Amino acid sequence: MKIFAETERLILRVLMPADAAGMFELNSDPDVHRYLGNKPVTLIEQSIAEIEFIRKQYVENGIGRWAVIEKTSGNFLGWSGLKLITETTNNHINYYDLGYRFSKRFWGKGYATETAMAVIDYGFNELKLNEIIGIADINNLGSIHVLEKVGLKRVSVFDYDGTKHVWMKIENQLGLIKR
Repeated sequence: MKIFAETERLILRVLMPADAAGMFELNSDPDVHRYLGNKPVTLIEQSIAEIEFIRKQYVENGIGRWAVIEKTSGNFLGWSGLKLITETTNNHINYYDLGYRFSKRFWGKGYATETAMAVIDYGFNELKLNEIIGIADINNLGSIHVLEKVGLKRVSVFDYDGTKHVWMKIENQLGLIKR
């Protein structure tokens, strides 16, 4: 099991088939999917398929979302990480998207900010990326706040599948970013 990053409280590692129950808890919750098209999963097989899809991204793209594990309990909290987007979005293609999603019982504990900072550090220091993009539903003020808190700036508002979204970006201006 490869660990990509660690924070004081968390381990960010590859998603594994054993994470299916945690992914199902996460993705079957309508509140979690409020700003994601309101399409929660209904079968654990959908979560198993999602994990397989992400694991394929590790092989094909060298990156994908990571499982977030609480160090003290070993609990699966959700996922966080980068995804290489290879289809055109907002007139951009082949960009790295910062994303995170946590089970509702772990909201409000700073995990999104903590993991987003670790992901940005990894993207700039390990992958040597020039920029990282963040996209959020314009009404998802919590997610927008996290992205701003870790240094992303609002660039534009665009239509994404019929819903207004904010396009945000952080650039690696110095070649490396240190926190």
